[in-house]
Amino acid sequence: MFTVKNFLLLLLIPSLILNLWLFEKNKPSLTGIRVEGVIDGDTLVLEGNTKIRLRSIDAPELNFCGGEEAKELLEKLVSNKDARIEEKIVDQKARPMALIYVDDILINQKMVESGWARYHSDNTSQRENLKQAYEEARGKNLGIWSDQCRQTTNPDKPECKIKGNIDDNSRNRKLYYYPGCPQYEFTVIEKDMGEAWFCTKAEAEKAGYSKAKNCP
Repeated sequence: MFTVKNFLLLLLIPSLILNLWLFEKNKPSLTGIRVEGVIDGDTLVLEGNTKIRLRSIDAPELNFCGGEEAKELLEKLVSNKDARIEEKIVDQKARPMALIYVDDILINQKMVESGWARYHSDNTSQRENLKQAYEEARGKNLGIWSDQCRQTTNPDKPECKIKGNIDDNSRNRKLYYYPGCPQYEFTVIEKDMGEAWFCTKAEAEKAGYSKAKNCP
């Protein structure tokens, strides 16, 4: 028996078919996506103004040591090229990130190999390759692992000896050390992470650092 309900369903079928066709037509492809720009050393802008981060790596902020170098390298590797996106997930801030390939070259790995990006352990198919690239770059003192960004003495202003250190376990805790502090000799300034040298205690405190408790 042909009912009004059946009639309405017949009317909806063409619309459903059209919507399905439009979805398939506009659905983002995981292959051959044009890279339209680079924001920094670990973030791309894909066609359609879609931002995506390189999974398992972390490049310095642009205003930190190595930030501009990382961005420049990434631009050379991907700008105006077609990329393949694999193993896409979102991070804790709901930002998409993935393994990015250009001409079968894993861009994530190239950035780590250069030394201009840190590797963060992540459960991907390329985990061991990325880890090895990280170990080799660090062993060769490349990029952020060189004394350009990683320092125990101040090459630019030797008279400014106060070390501003950001705690590894809590990136919000900023402490400063000066000669005479028990940990001073062992404290490394990682300028790619925003750590810095200071000439006076007042200068360090103005920048948000507090004196380490074990300092005299």
